[in-house]
Amino acid sequence: MTTTGKDTSVVIVGGGVAGLALGNFLLRKGVGCIVLEKHSREHVEQRQRAGSLDVGGVRRLREWGLAEVVEGHGHSDSGGTLPLLIEGEERQWKVGGDDADGADGVYCPQQVLVRNLIKVFLRDGGDLRFGAEDVSLHDIDTGSPLVRYRHDDGTARTLSCDYAAGSDGFRGVSRTAVPAEVLTSSAHAFGYAWLAVMTAAPADPPAVMAVHSRGFAAQFTRGPHASRLYLQCPLTDTVDQWPDERIWSESEARLGAYAPSKGPITSKQIVPLQGVVFSPMSYGRLYLLGDAAHIISPMSAQGMSLALHDADVFARAVIHRVERHDSALLDRYSQTCLDHTWQKQAAAVWITEAMHDAGDPSYEGEFRKRIALKNLEAMLEPLDVNHPAA
Repeated sequence: MTTTGKDTSVVIVGGGVAGLALGNFLLRKGVGCIVLEKHSREHVEQRQRAGSLDVGGVRRLREWGLAEVVEGHGHSDSGGTLPLLIEGEERQWKVGGDDADGADGVYCPQQVLVRNLIKVFLRDGGDLRFGAEDVSLHDIDTGSPLVRYRHDDGTARTLSCDYAAGSDGFRGVSRTAVPAEVLTSSAHAFGYAWLAVMTAAPADPPAVMAVHSRGFAAQFTRGPHASRLYLQCPLTDTVDQWPDERIWSESEARLGAYAPSKGPITSKQIVPLQGVVFSPMSYGRLYLLGDAAHIISPMSAQGMSLALHDADVFARAVIHRVERHDSALLDRYSQTCLDHTWQKQAAAVWITEAMHDAGDPSYEGEFRKRIALKNLEAMLEPLDVNHPAA
């Protein structure tokens, strides 16, 4: 491990995908780090969220020698096999060229990826502290930042470090350490929401989506015995307006033959679709990663992949600084990540609007519906000549 006279080189606030990936990356190169996570290990490993990694995300894990954390998980839609229904008619996505190094995207529920990252980090000697509450960051605009927290035994602790990595999510404390006059927020609200439903029923196939006049619908796997169901709904809807009977009825109407099997519903929530980007992604010795720096439309399935990108860029920048005494990559961290983030945001807005506007015209009107359908057609295989479009 590198030593700098501090408690550690990097204090990582937050034990989600971004923080745990960063911890594993640094550990593999002998750069000291401590991960602080306010929740218990049990809570973190059971937290149900995103479930897809793109080709770039899988490649990054492989490059860092962490392919094992996604082993055994099925391929995502990068092969063009993800079923898509348009008003009940099954269509096929156009298949792109094979990836040069054989990488593919995967469906890997976030809690599984987190569980595996924790296992590898601890196995390899990483310092991961659960139950770290009341975290606060100090002196981040100096060469000696401090991170204070309350240990799970109730004692107050202070960690000195060279750099602090804020990967504690959209509502975390790290971003609040950046002065308000420095930080800018750019946001886009799509004007509709998803009813997100966790059900104790497997998804077969692992993912299916539907464009329907009643609204967008999808089901994605969250492991062998659970899946997440999404139903487009107005922003004004409440969970109370969606009893179980209505959920299953709407699922059958929108997903047709791919409607999920009925299983116990374990949670429901209304999720407004939005994109948010905070800039800059660094201030002094604090660097923001993952949802602490940006939120992307869930339609894009890019949340975990963006988190891995940030972790990869920051890890390489720190290692470059340690090994070569050159801070150039750290100085460019924010711009490098923002360029990538905005590229992904642009794609996310495009696919979100195409998939939603092409269905229910009550949000954007018939004109936009027709445009969205034409945009989707450009991404799909032509209809069989024996089954022409209506």
